Amino acid sequence: MFAALALPRAGTAAGGATLPRPASLAAEIERAVAGGKALVVMVSLEGCPYCKLVRESYLAPLRAGGQPVVEIEMARSLPLVDAQGRASTHEQVVRALGVRVAPTVLFLGRRGAEAAPRITGMPLPDFYGAYLQERVEAGNRAVSG
Repeated sequence: MFAALALPRAGTAAGGATLPRPASLAAEIERAVAGGKALVVMVSLEGCPYCKLVRESYLAPLRAGGQPVVEIEMARSLPLVDAQGRASTHEQVVRALGVRVAPTVLFLGRRGAEAAPRITGMPLPDFYGAYLQERVEAGNRAVSG
């Protein structure tokens, strides 16, 4: 039996929510895994309305509930230490992960391996919360098991 995650329906979160942009993906993964959870990573693109919806309505509340969540930007050259501890940029890490669509939500576990299948784009908004809950639970099980 799985505990239900408190995920709101689209449009119920306060507007303007933000997610942290990490300096080190490796450090964020290490912290998440130490707590028995997968790191949820949203890959976004500035000005993307679906990214805003996913961030504000699903991921910000998920983070507020205790799930580790960060955001990296697809087209930005901000410095970022990758999952293996190498100096890189947001853009280079996104490319290395094979992400081509924003938003893409990844569930990373030990050494940056995907702990659950990623969610690419905004499939069926009415079911997005259920898809997200299923993947978060699978990622957390993979990390803690």
